[in-house]
Amino acid sequence: MKHTFQQIYIPQEERLAILNRRGNLFIGIPKETHLQEKRVCLTPDGVATLTAHGHKILLEEGAGEGALYSDRDYAEAGATITPDRRKIFRNDIVLKVEPPTLDEIELMRPKSTIFSALQPNIQDESFFKPLLEKQITGIAFEYIRDEHGMYPIVRPQSEIAGTAAILIAAELLGKPGISRNLLLGNISGVPPAEVVILGAGTVGEFAARTAIGLGASVKVFDNSISKLRRLQTNVGRIVYTSTLQPTNIASALRVADVVIGALRGKIRTPLVITESMVQNMKPGSVLVDVSIDRGGISETSELTNHSEPVVIKYDVIHYGVPNIPSKYSRSATIAFSNVLVPYLKRVAEFGGVEKAASFDRGIREGIYTYRGMITHRNVAEWFGFDYRDIHLLFI
Repeated sequence: MKHTFQQIYIPQEERLAILNRRGNLFIGIPKETHLQEKRVCLTPDGVATLTAHGHKILLEEGAGEGALYSDRDYAEAGATITPDRRKIFRNDIVLKVEPPTLDEIELMRPKSTIFSALQPNIQDESFFKPLLEKQITGIAFEYIRDEHGMYPIVRPQSEIAGTAAILIAAELLGKPGISRNLLLGNISGVPPAEVVILGAGTVGEFAARTAIGLGASVKVFDNSISKLRRLQTNVGRIVYTSTLQPTNIASALRVADVVIGALRGKIRTPLVITESMVQNMKPGSVLVDVSIDRGGISETSELTNHSEPVVIKYDVIHYGVPNIPSKYSRSATIAFSNVLVPYLKRVAEFGGVEKAASFDRGIREGIYTYRGMITHRNVAEWFGFDYRDIHLLFI
């Protein structure tokens, strides 16, 4: 029998300890029902990887339909398909894209674990009460970090959102009857479209990449000089950059054809576009507020949906769909699965979520409720809860 280098040189006692720690995971994946959500956390390939290691996946009927994966695809990958939603939420681990509803939390077993987005800006205290009473471990996608301090689950979704924001704006910019009838591209002898991006994080960077690739003239604003510098390095060319000075923003918006709102706050997005700024924008211009899921970047932004994605205010087209990656659900699902599968395998190797959190700081930082306590500082401060440092609980 062949042995790897690591197997040969790990002391027998440590190898036995590792083997004893490992255990099978029991994972439930429900069908998403919130805000026209079409994504699902695992692809059939991801399921096949986990079931090949002995883990059990229970999937609700139709959970993958929005991403064009059939129940048969998942069944052939080793998942068990059920129409009984209650059974899904009785598993040790539940994987959801959107935050669980109160009804879904009611179905969960005490002391189980849920991986999902948290989106604290749309929650209230009533969301946390049943989680605390049932001592459910809540792990938020937006708080999990990797060994480099990055957000591995959020980042690919932000990349999709940034790229998609420009593609959506390009479509709206040519929409008959309401737009400027402009092509967001570089045509000889035709002045390029003016694109203003507010925020130099991942969304802003990928919006800039896509706009530059189409030939637009791009301006990027952010208060972080390091983010602006990194964006210029990553896009591979010099673009106009500025800090978020109101006079500079107002001046840029007056000539903009497309505005992308890509700023993020700890809880709520800072409002940097005033109503008067929007009034002075070109008629038929487009504002895609990617930050709408955290309140929006503009005083005139309004929450919309995929069925009715735009509203028009002061002759400016406002796009305010909060879950843009869901529009590209197949790509977004693959991105989710690519990151979640290694994390779940790591959880299994350590013998469960709690033991994995003891060794993996990134998973630990994603925990916002644990054993009836609020364990994430931002959540505690926003809602006025008592706070317990998760890192001290795992010393």
